[in-house]
Parts: sequence; C-alpha cells; structure tokens
Amino acid sequence: MTPFEQLPYRPCVGVVLVNRDGLVFLGRRTDSGNEPVDSGHGWQMPQGGIDEGESPEEAALRELYEETSVRSVAPLAVAPDWFAYDLPEPLARKAWKGRYRGQMQKWVALRFTGPDSEIDVLRPGGGKHKPEFAAWRWERLDNTPGLIIPFKRAVYERVVETFAPVVAGPAR
Repeated sequence: MTPFEQLPYRPCVGVVLVNRDGLVFLGRRTDSGNEPVDSGHGWQMPQGGIDEGESPEEAALRELYEETSVRSVAPLAVAPDWFAYDLPEPLARKAWKGRYRGQMQKWVALRFTGPDSEIDVLRPGGGKHKPEFAAWRWERLDNTPGLIIPFKRAVYERVVETFAPVVAGPAR
C-alpha cells in the first residue's frame, strides 16, 4: 500500500457562483460516501473532478450544470493558484478507491445571470445526474468557511481571500 503522504491529489475545480446581490451559492451535501456530512458543516460550493483534456473553466461549467442545472453564467475570475486539501486518511483510503489523498482545486468565479428557478439540485443536469445536494441557498462568501466540513476550511478561507473583491463588485 502506498504511504498516505505519497498519494497524489485529485485534480478538481471549485465554483463560486455569485448572484446579482453578491451572495454565493451553497448546496447542502447528500451523504455520498466519499466525504462525510455532519449537521453543522454539510454546506459547500459546487466542485468536481477535471476530466482528461478539460480546462478548469470547462470543468467548472460542466460540474456546475451536473450539480445545479445552471447554465446562465458569465465569467468573473479564476484563482491564480491551486488550493489543496487532504481528506482524513481513513476516508481517503475509501474515497476514489484509495487513489488520492485529497483534492487539488482550481477555483472559478461565475456570475449567475438566470432566475433562481433555473437552479435544480434535486434533478441536476436535467435529471441526468445523481443529486449531490439535498438543498441550496444563497450566502455571504465570508460565512462559507464556518459552514464547510473542517478539513476543507483552509481552502475556503483562501477562496474568500481570493474572491472577496470579485464578489463585492457590481453585478453586470
């Protein structure tokens, strides 16, 4: 068995979806088995793996649609750096068949330009994808680190630092 510290990170994208009021989308995770969900920290922004040959921006649009059904967006910004987090080792040994120690994420900010009725987390991707969220809400970006599972908190703090000026900007 490969030592935990030598396992690679899964390439992934995270999406900061910003509405006209400067609030960001948060979804309440379902219990998928890959990452635990607890009552106090089950919220997160959309995220997912980057497919072979896909850019982070392409992955962000695909993952957003697959998790929320949202297509009405305009690009805002891409984080200049990759942000990584480790899963707790026992969980990492189960998730993704034990191939990764965590995720290395490129974060993309998008302006949501559609109506809230476009968002459908219960039948995402037009009903073609398994729901990853049981509910959703709009939230202030600076509140998100306290709502995320603790092992992802440092990444969310960096997301807040990186995108706070973008989120605070006027809607276009």
